Amino acid sequence: MNPAEPLLTIVIPCYNEEDVFLETARQLTAVLNDLAEEKLISASSKLLFVDDGSTDRTWSLIVMESTKNQFVKGIKLARNSGHQKALLAGLDIAQQKSDCVISIDADLQDDISVIREFIEKYREGYEIVYGVRRSRQTDTFFKRTSAVCFYRLMNRLGIPLIHNHADYRLMNKRALKELSRFNESNLFLRGIIPLIGFRSTKVFYDRKERQAGETKYPLKKMLSFALHGLTSFSVAPIRFLTFVGIFLFLFSGIAGVYALVQKIFGTTNAGWASLIISIWFLGGLQLIGIGIIGEYIGTIFTEVKSRPKYAIDIDLYTKPLRRHHQEKPRNKNLS
Repeated sequence: MNPAEPLLTIVIPCYNEEDVFLETARQLTAVLNDLAEEKLISASSKLLFVDDGSTDRTWSLIVMESTKNQFVKGIKLARNSGHQKALLAGLDIAQQKSDCVISIDADLQDDISVIREFIEKYREGYEIVYGVRRSRQTDTFFKRTSAVCFYRLMNRLGIPLIHNHADYRLMNKRALKELSRFNESNLFLRGIIPLIGFRSTKVFYDRKERQAGETKYPLKKMLSFALHGLTSFSVAPIRFLTFVGIFLFLFSGIAGVYALVQKIFGTTNAGWASLIISIWFLGGLQLIGIGIIGEYIGTIFTEVKSRPKYAIDIDLYTKPLRRHHQEKPRNKNLS
């Protein structure tokens, strides 16, 4: 049974978010205050900002805010580990004290007004609550089209993604504990969490425009993220290359028979262009195949090493802020 006033931690990965941090902290603090006053969550609930090796003033702002705001806590990773690993670090730390955890990006493009609905679904007994976008009208045409193609491709390959869901979700303690059993280094949380299989539901919302700063997912990172997700969950691309190879082998056999017949009847013609095109086509196909196989080998290489996913430099969530100025012990006069 869910506690009457669950302790909620909202995990917010941050990378160079000094432009939006103060506004994000202010808005999320207001949400926690309202929910605590209505007895929907514990007054001890927290905002956990995870600094993913930022090079700007993000961490200093987190520390400063934590001294003034009882809700704000933070952890600082020793280096930039990537969004998914920073998010996992926050989830791992937060589950130690929390009954449930909500993850959200620092830019607050995800509508925070539905956090109340997340909590209501949790109190109804749902263990995972997915935040799902109603539409993608705020995206560019390219991003909207590529996202649709990506979700369709992943579903065709049997990868259980939640359509139009990113990393805005609620998980209870039991789901977080189950998530910690997944040990792969190539993290794709959007694909891993549906595999947990606990009782889940969806909450729909409209995504907003980014308030300040720049997106941390340009095209290059988006493609890399999609490729990691594909190679982490499916061997379909390699099987596709196998079928293409079989098809080309059969096609070349037919072409060989045709060329032999032409030779016998003496009707052969010079075919320099067709020969060069065939060489380029097969050479390109081979390079693509080697590249795809290389991606899988690289994934295996990363997994086999089993290196730690992240390193925590400073933890203000489970440990109090150290005092920089400690009182010197007084000398006692012996007489």
